[in-house]
Amino acid sequence: MEMSQLSPEMKRVLTAKLADSLADPLAASTTRTVFGPVGMRGKVTAVIGMRRAGKTTFLHQQRKRRIKDGIPPSALPYLNFEDERLADLNGSHLGFLVEEHSRRFPDLAESGDVLWCFDEIQLVPDWERFVRRLLDIGNNQIFVTGSSAALLSREVATALRGRAWEVQIYPFGFTEVLKHQGREVPASPDFLSSAERARIERAFADWLVVGGFPEVQGLDAASRNQMLKDYVDVAMLRDVVERHQVSNVTGLRWLVRHLLGNAAGTFSVEKFYAALKSQGVAISKDTLHQLLFYLEDCFLVRIVWMESTSERQRMVNPRKAYSVDPALIPLFDRSGRSNVGHALETAVLVELERRRNETTYVRTPSGYEVDFLARDPEGNEQLVQVCADASDPSTANRELRALHEAGEMFPRAQKKLLTLTLDGAPADAGDDVGVQPAYAWILDESW
Repeated sequence: MEMSQLSPEMKRVLTAKLADSLADPLAASTTRTVFGPVGMRGKVTAVIGMRRAGKTTFLHQQRKRRIKDGIPPSALPYLNFEDERLADLNGSHLGFLVEEHSRRFPDLAESGDVLWCFDEIQLVPDWERFVRRLLDIGNNQIFVTGSSAALLSREVATALRGRAWEVQIYPFGFTEVLKHQGREVPASPDFLSSAERARIERAFADWLVVGGFPEVQGLDAASRNQMLKDYVDVAMLRDVVERHQVSNVTGLRWLVRHLLGNAAGTFSVEKFYAALKSQGVAISKDTLHQLLFYLEDCFLVRIVWMESTSERQRMVNPRKAYSVDPALIPLFDRSGRSNVGHALETAVLVELERRRNETTYVRTPSGYEVDFLARDPEGNEQLVQVCADASDPSTANRELRALHEAGEMFPRAQKKLLTLTLDGAPADAGDDVGVQPAYAWILDESW
């Protein structure tokens, strides 16, 4: 591989990082649940997700699994490019890693059967050209990670042309957090004893408060909240301000506070622009549209559009905004109200995304709303209504009427009503609506 001139110091740093990656023991960690295939020969596996969600740990788990299968550690090099010593690195320099690895392990160089793992590789300009060349050598497999979906996708689409596979990593889901805590995951979450159900419902309520970021598990509330605030700040500054040269940091902070503090609410750029203008915050509508895209791109915010066959209608109707993790909501919600309903709806959306569903929301001709219309990769549809407590008859009637009207619009879709607890279910939902506590729906990996 050709490469531009590397300084002796840069060579020393890269050699040391390569050697460390092959010598460091791989720590035990909670196995991540990923829906869909992971890693295919001849393709780059792009592991994407928000910072601190567990992408690096996932890479190490892939390496550890291969060691268990008998592959030598020397065939599993790992490089993390989020290192200030590598600030001047570019894609043409990366060939040095392959040359150094080949020199140290000539047998592997001859077979070309190596799994290369590159963490936060989007920080290296022109990385995609290097990766494409590496793919063409022997039987190499390549995993890359990044905290920018659009950046990786754009580079993969232009340089790798169909030779990539995307895997998204989110903060721990409820099943993962039970495993992380060493708790038993029920095999039949819809068939639990009273004691088992009470245990699971308490754990589920705790998870909605604590959230799923791995590092905050087990921390006291003050430490957890400070760490989560730091995550948000880093995402804003590193993944938005620095990456996209954003100058209006004040407008960005206002936007983040509004979106995370009003999770599951509708959001209109026009209305938010007017609100900022009334507060004396100078920002253009175009800038707000860009900032919203950047926040979704770095996974801090998830955006759900209204279902419509008309692109114009889709664009003019308000979007719904969610945080990537329910624990971020109370950090910014200043209303003083309980936000368990918003946290529950956020958890359901993230679970739908985790299972690779395309998700919109539905507004019926009568003005009712269903939280999610989800389409899985096979084209199956679900209409999912989320209500923390639907035991009151008037509440149940409103939620079920919305589902029935939406069901007439989408007759192929299964209709689901998800509640916080079993006691929150309506007395009678009819035969065509599946009613479940949300925790049972999440724990069931068969749908």
